[in-house]
Amino acid sequence: MQQALENGFDVTAFVRDISRVPISHSKLNIVKGDVMVPSTIDNIIKGHDAVICCLGMPANKAGELRSKGTKHIVESMKKSGVTRLICQTSLGYGDSKQILQNTSFFFRRIIAPLLLKKTFDEHELQEHIIKQTNLNWIITRPGNMTNGKLTGNYKTGFHSNDRSIKVKISRADTAHFLVRQLYSDDNAQKVIGISY
Repeated sequence: MQQALENGFDVTAFVRDISRVPISHSKLNIVKGDVMVPSTIDNIIKGHDAVICCLGMPANKAGELRSKGTKHIVESMKKSGVTRLICQTSLGYGDSKQILQNTSFFFRRIIAPLLLKKTFDEHELQEHIIKQTNLNWIITRPGNMTNGKLTGNYKTGFHSNDRSIKVKISRADTAHFLVRQLYSDDNAQKVIGISY
């Protein structure tokens, strides 16, 4: 939100808990809603130029927030005539699974298959839903996100067998890439990994 505002965009933040939004700005409209309730989405998407979707929940909680929430967003976008969708998922599953070879044994053998399996399954379904649309979509797969600084210095579009990838990136740099997609069609209907 902060980076989009700094780039001059009018931003509507659609959140479950307004109290958790740490910023205020004259170009920021904060709306409380639930992606699991389609009518709350329909009320705000109309009139916007793009949607950046960053749905998430704790890895230890099973659920369909990502897949069903994304389905509701996509349906609302179609009804409202909004065509650009930028969605953040994750590295580590599907055709990017090989990238996990760059992580520690503990992460690769314990965390990913046991704790992150349901999250990865949800991301895979989420991506499938998006790919079935005719929207101008971009799927962004960051590595493990950290609270590091904005550097603007990260890799994109790499192969999953690239041994130089660290499989981590700051949330600030992830946001940097997401906001950049508002300006460009270079990655339209592509799945792009981002990482250091």
